[in-house]
Amino acid sequence: MATANFDRETLRALADESNETALDRLADLAEARADLDELSELLDEGCVHAGHLLTRRAVAAGDLLELHRISDAGCDEAGAELERLLSAPGVRRRRAGGAGRPGGHPGACPRWPGRRW
Repeated sequence: MATANFDRETLRALADESNETALDRLADLAEARADLDELSELLDEGCVHAGHLLTRRAVAAGDLLELHRISDAGCDEAGAELERLLSAPGVRRRRAGGAGRPGGHPGACPRWPGRRW
């Protein structure tokens, strides 16, 4: 089977006509160029493959905020990875609030977590 190299403009025209395979190929091209802006735009257009590629990058970087953003853009895989990383043993979670004390809650001791002042 011959491998075809299509130019970006042709793929973009096909993607604009709702061709999902062309969207996937555009995502592959953006990934090869490390063009995260284009990958994000493709995700916004509904390209599941772009979401997968962005999720893979965010997991490798340990970027929880990016995983959350990707999940909010509609990528279920990113949401699952975010939950997996947050649920991992040894991951300490900060709590909101806390009267300005380190550790995130009133009475937290910064030197010995779990103990009170």
